[in-house]
Amino acid sequence: METWTREQWETALKGSSLAAFYLYTPMCGTCAVASKMMNVINVMRPEIPIGKADLNYVQNIAIDYEVESVPCLLIQKDGVVIHKIYAFQSVPYLLEKID
Repeated sequence: METWTREQWETALKGSSLAAFYLYTPMCGTCAVASKMMNVINVMRPEIPIGKADLNYVQNIAIDYEVESVPCLLIQKDGVVIHKIYAFQSVPYLLEKID
């Protein structure tokens, strides 16, 4: 999973029918678990563009998308964010949301 800037996320919004953006902070324990789940998803579904970003460096995304906490997964379909997930329940749950 690549680290994305805001510009790369916006490119994925415009250029991909489906993409996901994983937001985290490095000192968050729950984010560490969620990161492992996202790495599994990235391996299982390499055709889906999935990026990640430390929310400390992309605060404007937190404001624009009204991110309430981390970890947060933004899933877009056809340029519209359709899911904003905070509870990373399991890999199958996340795969279901992404599909």
